[in-house]
Amino acid sequence: MFIRKMTFAAIMGAAATQVAAEDWNVQSAFPLSLPQIGTLGHWISDRIDVVSGGELTLTFQEPGAIVPPLEAFDAVQTGAVEAGYSTPSYWVGKIPASEMFTGVPFGPDAGEYLAWFYFGGGKDLYEEIYHKRGVHGVICAVMPPETSGWFREEIATVDDLRGMKMRYNGLGGKVMEKLGVQTQLIATSDLFTALELGTIDGTELSMPAIDEAVGLYQIAKHAYFPAWHQQSTFFEVMFNKAAWDGLSEQKRAIVDTVCEAAVTRSLAEGEAMQFPSLARLEEKGVTLHKWPEEFIDAFEVAWQEVAEEQAAGDEEFAKVWKSYSDFRASYAIWGEMGYLPKN
Repeated sequence: MFIRKMTFAAIMGAAATQVAAEDWNVQSAFPLSLPQIGTLGHWISDRIDVVSGGELTLTFQEPGAIVPPLEAFDAVQTGAVEAGYSTPSYWVGKIPASEMFTGVPFGPDAGEYLAWFYFGGGKDLYEEIYHKRGVHGVICAVMPPETSGWFREEIATVDDLRGMKMRYNGLGGKVMEKLGVQTQLIATSDLFTALELGTIDGTELSMPAIDEAVGLYQIAKHAYFPAWHQQSTFFEVMFNKAAWDGLSEQKRAIVDTVCEAAVTRSLAEGEAMQFPSLARLEEKGVTLHKWPEEFIDAFEVAWQEVAEEQAAGDEEFAKVWKSYSDFRASYAIWGEMGYLPKN
């Protein structure tokens, strides 16, 4: 009887070890009160907790709570923090190709972008690039078009951009540099202060609703569209790969499934919240501008130069660029035949 009891206890102990709960910190690059990209972190956390029955908890931390937002990749890579929540282009200093998994100038809307990522080879390349650096990334959101510039004064000619200092993220920032803009990447939590103090003359950040929440309209009264630089934008939760590999198959599947649900939710919510924001911004004295054709042409010419230079200068970027470009070329017939022309 004693032997049987010990055997049963050993079995129960082993079972308890197998289902031990993980409680991980996630360093967010965005204030968690920020509409959508912040609040989505809470939603992801809540859903994972519920679906896992409390066996996997991801606690999203405010920017800087553990490490500064732009240092989250390094912290996840070394295991200083188990996970991070950001957008891939924040790591451009160490991974030039990461910008292709954020948003691409003159790129696709969300449907085509997701098609390439999930079914055109993008996800495989994303994981290959991250895994060799000890990180596993999961795309957990896609956002609709952004505001492409906030300025104190109206921009009358392309030459007006020359010499300006702007916060500009991703590949769009490299395009602006071609036009004489001095760009820098500033974390969302520090952006209002930089604009207020005159550290920068103008900025882009995100969609109108998020720009409104950050308060950019209080300083810059001219907002420019369309989002030539990012028609759609990916956001990620990234994990230390060794920690990710240590999760059970079920827990990894829970994260993947919740993030796929978050992609759908983020796109739908993002589309629903922009037009009320535009109306409020106009009421607050913001002038909404459409870039004249000469600007769009200049941006596109500069983008072609940037794309060629990036592909020539980095092997990983070239590999992702080819996959992306080949997919878009093949997709074009469906885009032309299946959809109404865009006005």
